[in-house]
Amino acid sequence: MVESIATTSILGLRPVYGNHYCKNVSNKRKPSNLCRLTFTKFSGREVSLSAAFPRLRLDRPRMLWLKAQAMELTKETYSYGEREQIQRDFMYGLGAGLDQRLGLWPPENKADNPALGNPLLRQERLGCGWLGAIFEWEGVLIEDNPDLEKQAWLALSQEEGKSSPPAFMLRRIEGMKNEQAISEVLCWSRDPVQVKRLASRKEDIYQSLQGGIYRFRPGSKEFVNVLIQYKVPMALVSTRPRKYIETAIRAIGIEGVFTVIVTAEDVYRGKPDPEMFVYAAQLLQFIPERAIVFGNSNQTVEAAHDARMKCVAVASKHPVYELGAADLIVRRLDELSVIDIKNLAAVESDEFKSGELELEMEAEEEDHRPPVGVDDSFW
Repeated sequence: MVESIATTSILGLRPVYGNHYCKNVSNKRKPSNLCRLTFTKFSGREVSLSAAFPRLRLDRPRMLWLKAQAMELTKETYSYGEREQIQRDFMYGLGAGLDQRLGLWPPENKADNPALGNPLLRQERLGCGWLGAIFEWEGVLIEDNPDLEKQAWLALSQEEGKSSPPAFMLRRIEGMKNEQAISEVLCWSRDPVQVKRLASRKEDIYQSLQGGIYRFRPGSKEFVNVLIQYKVPMALVSTRPRKYIETAIRAIGIEGVFTVIVTAEDVYRGKPDPEMFVYAAQLLQFIPERAIVFGNSNQTVEAAHDARMKCVAVASKHPVYELGAADLIVRRLDELSVIDIKNLAAVESDEFKSGELELEMEAEEEDHRPPVGVDDSFW
């Protein structure tokens, strides 16, 4: 109990205990039956006293008052530490356009808000307005030919006089940014200017091989239309440059569908780093537990789980048995229903629960049992 009160000194509160003399209006000393603790040192969750603390006895009313004060102060300390922890955890990957002041991130949970007075708005929030969908582009929404990516890397290596990357290295750089793959995996250069030039050239080779032809995967357009009907906010993430993504979006006629678009210029690292997905969730203003990632590779599943998001894997490039780590596996997006994605986002996180801290404080009871004697004649 003393330890619980002493920890509140970090909030500027000084605990009291025992007897204390103070002066009244007539400048006379009178006991107030309260005294301040001896000097204490707070380190982490432990409290050390500078001097031996005497064992004091208090009557029951005063003990109950002291216990009530300890509980209130400990609750305040706990809530302060929890806010600080949440603030540290979610400042990762914040964009320059977001306000980083205390209290604005993470946003409040949009689900089950009883303070909503408008019944229609409350019904929308209890429907699908409290979850967000984050889509990858190639292999999830549109058709993708994985061989084109490998051919682009091989063509760039021949053009620059570099050794051709082996197959295992090409599999490793899947989903990475071009700059990240060139400098960290292929190790072709570490000069920022040279790395940027090689990355731009590789993307030009890929776009020339791709031919600017885009078409939806079977079932993808229907699923997107369902999410639009239920007003689910959607984000698009890709490691391609923004100009190519915007050109592709206009080509298939889905302008204005995505609330947020995250491209290679917006992040520093690609998969399996979760930076893209974390940044997209922040722009959507959803906590990670309320965001669902739709991808087609194990790198996507790993990045989504590292960001504490659920992942739906589309078996377009890999067989179903290789994507077992995903939360749901489908061959086409139209196999999913709104109930499926609501169930994925329905898991509550203990970190964001607002339950009160439960404390158990019991008064010390002295042992009044008589001492047990031993008869020496027994031996």
